[in-house]
Amino acid sequence: MMSGPQAAAETLRQRTHRIIFGHDTATGKAFDVALILLIVASVIVVMLESVSTIRIQYGELLRAVEWGFTVLFTVEYVLRMWCSPRPVRYARSFFGVVDLVAILPTYLSLIFPGGQALLSVRALRLLRVFRILKLAHHVSEARVLMRAMRQSREKITVFIAAVLTPVVIMGSMMYLIEGTANGFTSIPRSVYWAIVTLTTVGYGDIAPQTNVGQSLAAVIMIMGYAIIAVPTGIVTVELGNVARRALAEWTCPQCEFQGHDADASHCKRCGATLSDVARPAEPRTSP
Repeated sequence: MMSGPQAAAETLRQRTHRIIFGHDTATGKAFDVALILLIVASVIVVMLESVSTIRIQYGELLRAVEWGFTVLFTVEYVLRMWCSPRPVRYARSFFGVVDLVAILPTYLSLIFPGGQALLSVRALRLLRVFRILKLAHHVSEARVLMRAMRQSREKITVFIAAVLTPVVIMGSMMYLIEGTANGFTSIPRSVYWAIVTLTTVGYGDIAPQTNVGQSLAAVIMIMGYAIIAVPTGIVTVELGNVARRALAEWTCPQCEFQGHDADASHCKRCGATLSDVARPAEPRTSP
């Protein structure tokens, strides 16, 4: 049985955990809102400091404010580690890594000048707004998209390899056709031009000057429109496959019928109510 001070410390730890990690209580929501406002303010400070005219006039003030934000975020990170039931699991989680990376650049700037420019990574912490607005269903949709991307990985890898081959060939041809006089000073630079042209980016820093080179460029441009649609089609097909599998896994709790519509509220066979328990389970993590 714990003594009085131990019990008080345990109670304080649990209360802190509810405030920092909880989002269903008034204090938890208030903490999340205050945290997001601080994150937005710190990102704005970093952006303002990158403007030379503002940095010259208010540089010292902005750096002092930035150090203030860093101290606050450091205290927050330490409190998260202290009150988390599984500190190591939190530290290795996505938000744990982002929380740590969000405070490191300021300290690293003491050793490596200019390192504070990396503080824009704090914008990733704004993803916590999903908890405040209770948009958890968007997280499940993101999981569906990531699952489709993983299942498309091999096809997209083959597609990229198939695209790189003609890019290298056409870049080499353009190097031979145009030569160094027209800006194609090497094969890697010519391949760079082929990639920019194929993706329809068209920076214009290098352009063919001869009729043959311009004809080859036109071929690459036309190919670009056809090629860009391929990975989009691959991912779209996999999204449909993932959605169909998810619907097939949605089982009625009474008659075990599968294959209901996504917006169905009752089983089409027995009429039983389809609760969230019957939907395919999504993996859950906790700090």
